[in-house]
Amino acid sequence: MSDGRQLHDLDHRQRRRLLWLAVLRPLTTVLLLTLAYFVLPMGRLSSAGAVLLLGGGLVFVIALCTWQVWRIVHSPTPALRSIEALVVTVPVYLLGSATTIFLLAQMDPTAFTESLTRIDALYFTLTVFATVGFGDIAAVHQAARAVVTVMIVGNLVMLAVGVKLLMQAAKWGKARRESDESD
Repeated sequence: MSDGRQLHDLDHRQRRRLLWLAVLRPLTTVLLLTLAYFVLPMGRLSSAGAVLLLGGGLVFVIALCTWQVWRIVHSPTPALRSIEALVVTVPVYLLGSATTIFLLAQMDPTAFTESLTRIDALYFTLTVFATVGFGDIAAVHQAARAVVTVMIVGNLVMLAVGVKLLMQAAKWGKARRESDESD
């Protein structure tokens, strides 16, 4: 049974509720994380605190992806859940990258061609992620260039492996549900 069939089996009210939740959950999560990015006091972190924050952020993204795959596989509507996971995972990754760039710029104000605000760090992150690289902000120091290089590789991995994994999880979930229904 496909997601379309699963949704078709629901009455209009249930289907509308399911679709609204699929939109509201990720949007609320992204809005709260974006608010946290702009409000949390990150400018006064020590180098050790920044490293801990970034390490914790990496663990969070990995845990989020793992949890999302589990939710997709065990969902009665895996394709819908996969889209929902993608809507959350990509912004979380981008905000984490922007936080990395912002903290690097705070620890070493000369690491980039100009000092960076949170908006600048997010803008830089999005231009790197979208591969448009306008060139107005560039990494100057070796450490900044190393971080941006890792970010570029991470972008490629996120696009190639992350999206593929979420789509594959939807297929696994569909196969699991069909297997359960045939037993």
